[in-house]
Amino acid sequence: MIKRISKPLLITLVVCCTSLIARAQLGFDYSEWALGAGVGITSVMGNAETQTTTPVVHLNLTFNSSPYVNYVFEAQMGRIAGGDSLTSASGRQFTGDLTAFVFRGQLQLGEILDYEKSPFKNAIKNLYISAGAGYAVSHITSINRYSIKNPGEYTPGVLNSQEPFIPLRIGYEFKVFNKYQQPSFMIDLAYAYNYVLSDNLDGFTVGSNHHDVYTQICIGFKFAFGGDIISYRKQIPY
Repeated sequence: MIKRISKPLLITLVVCCTSLIARAQLGFDYSEWALGAGVGITSVMGNAETQTTTPVVHLNLTFNSSPYVNYVFEAQMGRIAGGDSLTSASGRQFTGDLTAFVFRGQLQLGEILDYEKSPFKNAIKNLYISAGAGYAVSHITSINRYSIKNPGEYTPGVLNSQEPFIPLRIGYEFKVFNKYQQPSFMIDLAYAYNYVLSDNLDGFTVGSNHHDVYTQICIGFKFAFGGDIISYRKQIPY
């Protein structure tokens, strides 16, 4: 014989289900994972006097510990170039291929700000800083080591290098929400400063105390997918 469900118990179940549905619609939920891609320009600050911008492509996978705390694994593929063999005093000029792998943590201001009642804080809550560790592989395809203006001057170096680097990044992530007010699509604008722990990235080596740097300005797109839908402690969109 099937026992009847008591009226108080039935009311309790209805209230709980209604509360869960309402919470999901208020914008507290987000996906754990996001897959993204991006494009940008790279500039090398190394031993060549003249800087040149070159294209780069990014592919990334992001784990979202919260909507505002993210862990990103990224692959970068592009070109590097710099210098001018005709006009610079050293004559240094190079072009090459660059592949890099990065793992970094990312903290958005929304994690630490109470943005509910402040239009200004709400506007800057998606601003972030990021740092981590990276590994860059460069292959120089064309290089000039001799100076025309100073005959006999020669800059040594290597054509292939594999170097660790420290990625530092600042950016802003625009969040686009679905009908349940969950972040489903993100647009990322960023500036990255990558400090290479060697002097070999551009094919020139001028001293053990010099380190190469390459910077990037990029735009990226991310799509939330899979994993569990997680509830956050604060409402995400306002």
